[in-house]
Amino acid sequence: MLKQLFKPNFQLHWAKQTGPYEITTRWTMVMKFVLLPWKPELVFTGTSVMGVNPKTNKFNSHVDYWDSIQNNDYFSLEGLVEVIKQLRIYKTPDLETPSYQILRRTAAYEVRKYDPFIVVETEGDNLAGNRGFNDVAGYIFGKNATTEKIPMTTPVFTQAFDAENSKVSIQIVLPSDKSLSSLPAPSKEGISLRKTEGGIAAAIKFSGKPTDDVVREKEKQLRSSLIRDGLKPRSGCMLARYNDPGRTWKFIMRNEVLIWLEDFKLD
Repeated sequence: MLKQLFKPNFQLHWAKQTGPYEITTRWTMVMKFVLLPWKPELVFTGTSVMGVNPKTNKFNSHVDYWDSIQNNDYFSLEGLVEVIKQLRIYKTPDLETPSYQILRRTAAYEVRKYDPFIVVETEGDNLAGNRGFNDVAGYIFGKNATTEKIPMTTPVFTQAFDAENSKVSIQIVLPSDKSLSSLPAPSKEGISLRKTEGGIAAAIKFSGKPTDDVVREKEKQLRSSLIRDGLKPRSGCMLARYNDPGRTWKFIMRNEVLIWLEDFKLD
Protein backbone atom coordinates (compact mmCIF):
# COMPACT_ATOMS: atom_id res chain seq x y z
CA MET A 1 0.00 0.00 0.00
CA LEU A 2 2.82 2.41 0.89
CA LYS A 3 4.55 1.77 -2.43
CA GLN A 4 1.40 2.39 -4.47
CA LEU A 5 -0.05 5.39 -2.64
CA PHE A 6 3.04 7.20 -1.38
CA LYS A 7 6.04 6.15 -3.53
CA PRO A 8 8.31 6.18 -0.44
CA ASN A 9 12.00 7.00 -0.53
CA PHE A 10 13.62 5.61 2.62
CA GLN A 11 17.09 6.84 3.62
CA LEU A 12 18.99 5.11 6.42
CA HIS A 13 21.48 7.45 8.11
CA TRP A 14 22.93 5.07 10.68
CA ALA A 15 22.28 1.90 12.67
CA LYS A 16 23.96 0.97 15.93
CA GLN A 17 23.60 -1.23 18.97
CA THR A 18 22.12 0.71 21.90
CA GLY A 19 21.61 -2.11 24.39
CA PRO A 20 22.43 -5.77 24.98
CA TYR A 21 19.48 -6.81 22.81
CA GLU A 22 18.56 -3.54 21.12
CA ILE A 23 19.38 -1.85 17.80
CA THR A 24 18.52 1.77 16.99
CA THR A 25 18.39 3.29 13.51
CA ARG A 26 18.03 6.89 12.30
CA TRP A 27 16.19 7.47 9.04
CA THR A 28 14.38 9.86 6.70
CA MET A 29 11.21 8.90 4.86
CA VAL A 30 10.07 11.08 1.94
CA MET A 31 6.75 10.21 0.32
CA LYS A 32 4.42 11.70 -2.31
CA PHE A 33 0.70 11.16 -1.86
CA VAL A 34 -0.13 10.41 -5.50
CA LEU A 35 -3.93 10.26 -5.03
CA LEU A 36 -4.16 14.03 -4.46
CA PRO A 37 -3.86 16.18 -7.63
CA TRP A 38 -1.07 18.37 -6.18
CA LYS A 39 0.88 15.28 -4.97
CA PRO A 40 2.01 16.69 -1.60
CA GLU A 41 5.38 15.63 -0.26
CA LEU A 42 5.27 14.07 3.20
CA VAL A 43 8.52 14.07 5.16
CA PHE A 44 9.18 12.18 8.38
CA THR A 45 12.48 11.75 10.19
CA GLY A 46 13.21 9.93 13.39
CA THR A 47 14.58 6.82 15.02
CA SER A 48 13.44 3.22 15.29
CA VAL A 49 14.27 1.11 18.32
CA MET A 50 14.18 -2.64 17.69
CA GLY A 51 14.40 -5.32 20.32
CA VAL A 52 16.12 -8.65 19.69
CA ASN A 53 15.02 -11.98 21.12
CA PRO A 54 18.19 -13.41 22.75
CA LYS A 55 17.05 -16.98 22.09
CA THR A 56 16.30 -16.65 18.37
CA ASN A 57 18.41 -13.57 17.51
CA LYS A 58 15.41 -12.20 15.64
CA PHE A 59 13.59 -8.90 16.12
CA ASN A 60 10.66 -9.12 18.49
CA SER A 61 9.73 -5.43 18.87
CA HIS A 62 9.86 -2.25 16.76
CA VAL A 63 8.96 1.26 17.94
CA ASP A 64 9.25 4.40 15.76
CA TYR A 65 9.87 7.90 17.16
CA TRP A 66 9.18 10.89 14.88
CA ASP A 67 11.25 14.06 15.39
CA SER A 68 8.21 16.27 14.66
CA ILE A 69 5.92 15.10 17.50
CA GLN A 70 6.11 14.48 21.24
CA ASN A 71 3.42 11.80 21.53
CA ASN A 72 4.68 8.78 19.62
CA ASP A 73 2.04 6.38 20.95
CA TYR A 74 0.26 4.10 18.52
CA PHE A 75 -2.61 6.02 16.84
CA SER A 76 -1.20 9.31 18.18
CA LEU A 77 -3.61 12.20 17.52
CA GLU A 78 -0.57 14.50 17.31
CA GLY A 79 0.87 12.24 14.62
CA LEU A 80 -2.38 12.38 12.63
CA VAL A 81 -2.39 16.20 12.80
CA GLU A 82 1.24 16.21 11.61
CA VAL A 83 0.25 14.17 8.54
CA ILE A 84 -2.73 16.43 7.77
CA LYS A 85 -0.53 19.56 8.04
CA GLN A 86 1.74 18.20 5.33
CA LEU A 87 -1.16 17.66 2.92
CA ARG A 88 -1.63 21.40 2.33
CA ILE A 89 -1.09 22.74 -1.18
CA TYR A 90 2.30 24.18 -2.13
CA LYS A 91 3.03 24.76 -5.80
CA THR A 92 6.58 23.73 -6.71
CA PRO A 93 7.37 24.26 -10.41
CA ASP A 94 8.57 21.25 -12.38
CA LEU A 95 12.09 22.66 -12.66
CA GLU A 96 15.48 21.58 -11.39
CA THR A 97 16.27 22.63 -7.81
CA PRO A 98 19.50 22.46 -5.81
CA SER A 99 20.00 18.90 -4.61
CA TYR A 100 19.60 18.32 -0.87
CA GLN A 101 18.93 15.54 1.60
CA ILE A 102 16.55 16.07 4.52
CA LEU A 103 18.33 15.03 7.71
CA ARG A 104 15.77 16.06 10.32
CA ARG A 105 12.23 17.43 10.29
CA THR A 106 10.83 18.96 13.45
CA ALA A 107 7.46 20.62 13.94
CA ALA A 108 9.11 23.99 13.22
CA TYR A 109 11.76 23.41 10.52
CA GLU A 110 13.76 21.01 8.34
CA VAL A 111 17.51 20.43 8.50
CA ARG A 112 18.93 19.80 5.02
CA LYS A 113 22.30 18.81 3.63
CA TYR A 114 22.84 20.71 0.37
CA ASP A 115 25.18 19.60 -2.40
CA PRO A 116 27.37 22.32 -3.95
CA PHE A 117 25.66 24.47 -6.60
CA ILE A 118 26.50 27.43 -8.83
CA VAL A 119 24.61 30.72 -8.88
CA VAL A 120 24.58 33.79 -11.07
CA GLU A 121 24.13 36.77 -8.79
CA THR A 122 24.09 40.51 -8.43
CA GLU A 123 23.49 43.02 -5.67
CA GLY A 124 19.95 43.30 -4.34
CA ASP A 125 18.19 45.84 -2.15
CA ASN A 126 16.46 43.79 0.59
CA LEU A 127 15.46 40.21 1.27
CA ALA A 128 12.02 40.48 -0.31
CA GLY A 129 13.05 42.90 -3.05
CA ASN A 130 13.36 42.26 -6.78
CA ARG A 131 16.15 44.66 -7.68
CA GLY A 132 18.66 42.83 -9.82
CA PHE A 133 16.37 39.95 -10.80
CA ASN A 134 16.02 41.09 -14.41
CA ASP A 135 19.81 41.27 -14.70
CA VAL A 136 20.45 37.71 -13.46
CA ALA A 137 17.45 36.40 -15.43
CA GLY A 138 18.84 38.14 -18.49
CA TYR A 139 22.06 36.13 -18.10
CA ILE A 140 20.25 32.80 -18.44
CA PHE A 141 18.03 34.12 -21.26
CA GLY A 142 21.09 34.75 -23.42
CA LYS A 143 22.52 38.09 -22.31
CA ASN A 144 25.98 36.64 -21.77
CA ALA A 145 29.29 36.48 -23.61
CA THR A 146 28.17 33.67 -25.96
CA THR A 147 24.41 34.47 -26.07
CA GLU A 148 23.79 30.97 -24.70
CA LYS A 149 20.34 30.30 -23.28
CA ILE A 150 20.46 28.34 -20.03
CA PRO A 151 17.50 26.36 -18.62
CA MET A 152 15.58 28.01 -15.80
CA THR A 153 15.70 26.47 -12.32
CA THR A 154 13.97 27.15 -9.02
CA PRO A 155 14.06 28.76 -6.47
CA VAL A 156 15.31 32.32 -6.78
CA PHE A 157 17.48 33.00 -3.74
CA THR A 158 17.97 36.32 -1.99
CA GLN A 159 20.81 36.09 0.50
CA ALA A 160 21.64 38.41 3.38
CA PHE A 161 25.20 37.88 4.58
CA ASP A 162 24.94 39.50 8.02
CA ALA A 163 22.44 40.03 10.81
CA GLU A 164 21.66 43.60 9.73
CA ASN A 165 20.91 42.52 6.13
CA SER A 166 23.22 45.32 5.00
CA LYS A 167 24.57 43.30 2.08
CA VAL A 168 22.09 41.37 -0.06
CA SER A 169 22.51 39.42 -3.29
CA ILE A 170 19.81 38.05 -5.59
CA GLN A 171 20.69 34.70 -7.16
CA ILE A 172 19.47 32.21 -9.73
CA VAL A 173 20.78 28.68 -9.38
CA LEU A 174 22.32 27.27 -12.56
CA PRO A 175 21.72 23.69 -13.79
CA SER A 176 23.75 20.97 -12.08
CA ASP A 177 25.30 19.78 -15.36
CA LYS A 178 27.09 23.13 -15.68
CA SER A 179 30.51 24.01 -14.24
CA LEU A 180 32.18 27.37 -13.76
CA SER A 181 34.55 26.60 -16.63
CA SER A 182 31.73 25.67 -19.03
CA LEU A 183 29.49 28.64 -18.32
CA PRO A 184 29.67 31.78 -20.48
CA ALA A 185 30.98 34.91 -18.83
CA PRO A 186 28.43 37.56 -17.84
CA SER A 187 28.28 40.42 -20.31
CA LYS A 188 26.90 43.01 -17.91
CA GLU A 189 28.86 44.71 -15.17
CA GLY A 190 27.84 43.73 -11.65
CA ILE A 191 26.83 40.18 -12.61
CA SER A 192 29.02 37.32 -11.37
CA LEU A 193 29.15 33.55 -11.12
CA ARG A 194 29.89 31.82 -7.83
CA LYS A 195 30.05 28.26 -6.56
CA THR A 196 28.28 27.68 -3.25
CA GLU A 197 29.93 24.81 -1.41
CA GLY A 198 26.65 23.62 0.08
CA GLY A 199 26.51 22.40 3.67
CA ILE A 200 23.86 22.10 6.36
CA ALA A 201 20.95 24.55 6.41
CA ALA A 202 17.71 24.80 8.36
CA ALA A 203 14.59 25.77 6.43
CA ILE A 204 11.12 26.99 7.34
CA LYS A 205 8.40 26.85 4.66
CA PHE A 206 5.50 29.28 4.25
CA SER A 207 3.02 30.51 1.66
CA GLY A 208 1.74 33.95 0.70
CA LYS A 209 3.54 37.03 -0.53
CA PRO A 210 7.00 37.16 1.10
CA THR A 211 7.18 40.81 2.15
CA ASP A 212 10.25 42.05 4.00
CA ASP A 213 8.39 42.11 7.33
CA VAL A 214 7.14 38.53 6.83
CA VAL A 215 10.61 37.28 5.91
CA ARG A 216 12.23 38.95 8.92
CA GLU A 217 9.60 37.43 11.23
CA LYS A 218 10.16 33.95 9.72
CA GLU A 219 13.92 34.36 10.16
CA LYS A 220 13.38 35.37 13.79
CA GLN A 221 11.14 32.34 14.42
CA LEU A 222 13.59 29.97 12.76
CA ARG A 223 16.65 31.34 14.55
CA SER A 224 14.85 31.18 17.90
CA SER A 225 13.83 27.54 17.28
CA LEU A 226 17.37 26.55 16.31
CA ILE A 227 18.92 28.14 19.40
CA ARG A 228 16.26 26.54 21.60
CA ASP A 229 17.20 23.13 20.16
CA GLY A 230 20.92 23.67 20.79
CA LEU A 231 21.93 24.24 17.15
CA LYS A 232 24.34 26.93 15.95
CA PRO A 233 22.85 29.20 13.27
CA ARG A 234 25.21 31.43 11.27
CA SER A 235 24.66 35.12 10.65
CA GLY A 236 22.40 36.11 7.79
CA CYS A 237 19.77 34.07 5.99
CA MET A 238 18.36 33.27 2.56
CA LEU A 239 14.88 33.71 1.13
CA ALA A 240 13.92 31.07 -1.44
CA ARG A 241 11.06 31.99 -3.80
CA TYR A 242 9.83 29.12 -5.96
CA ASN A 243 6.99 30.71 -7.92
CA ASP A 244 6.28 33.43 -10.44
CA PRO A 245 4.23 35.88 -8.34
CA GLY A 246 2.32 37.05 -11.40
CA ARG A 247 1.10 33.55 -12.25
CA THR A 248 0.62 31.88 -8.85
CA TRP A 249 -2.12 32.31 -6.28
CA LYS A 250 -0.68 33.61 -3.04
CA PHE A 251 -2.09 30.83 -0.86
CA ILE A 252 -0.24 28.10 -2.81
CA MET A 253 3.09 29.92 -3.20
CA ARG A 254 6.10 28.06 -1.85
CA ASN A 255 8.56 30.26 0.02
CA GLU A 256 11.32 29.31 2.43
CA VAL A 257 13.72 31.05 4.78
CA LEU A 258 17.01 29.21 5.22
CA ILE A 259 19.83 29.67 7.72
CA TRP A 260 23.17 27.89 7.38
CA LEU A 261 24.29 25.90 10.43
CA GLU A 262 27.64 25.20 12.03
CA ASP A 263 28.79 21.94 13.66
CA PHE A 264 25.60 19.99 13.02
CA LYS A 265 25.73 16.36 14.10
CA LEU A 266 22.97 13.91 13.26
CA ASP A 267 22.45 12.08 16.58
